[in-house]
Amino acid sequence: MIALLQRVSEANVRVNAEEVGRIQKGLLVLIGVEKGDNEIKASRLVERLLGYRVFEDDQGKMNLSLKDIQGDLLLVSQFTLVADTNKGTRPSFSSAAPPEEGEKWFNRVVELCRQQMNIVEVGVFGADMKVGLINDGPVTFWLQV
Repeated sequence: MIALLQRVSEANVRVNAEEVGRIQKGLLVLIGVEKGDNEIKASRLVERLLGYRVFEDDQGKMNLSLKDIQGDLLLVSQFTLVADTNKGTRPSFSSAAPPEEGEKWFNRVVELCRQQMNIVEVGVFGADMKVGLINDGPVTFWLQV
């Protein structure tokens, strides 16, 4: 399971020109599900996402997590994160989970996050989404479990 997390001052996601999710200060997380992902990986990813220290403390150091600041969370599925780009000029998606499996594990990540956080917004799995954000920093991290 792969997550690209971005510290944002605001972010939103639209489907067919309709806004389906919006957050203020927090994290926008793009999630890719790989073949073989499971409950252990979903739980570990959530633990890392919510506990990863990317927000500044009083001394300006990245010592605070999303949980620490009680920030917002926007989760968006993105199967292209699992692309193999090592050869040629066209990505291979052979390591991506099939859509049904991807949706199952993406939804499990959402469920686990909602058990621990107040504001968890979500894109629409498999939809053509338009994601807008103001990356704060910019601060972006790639997490893989």
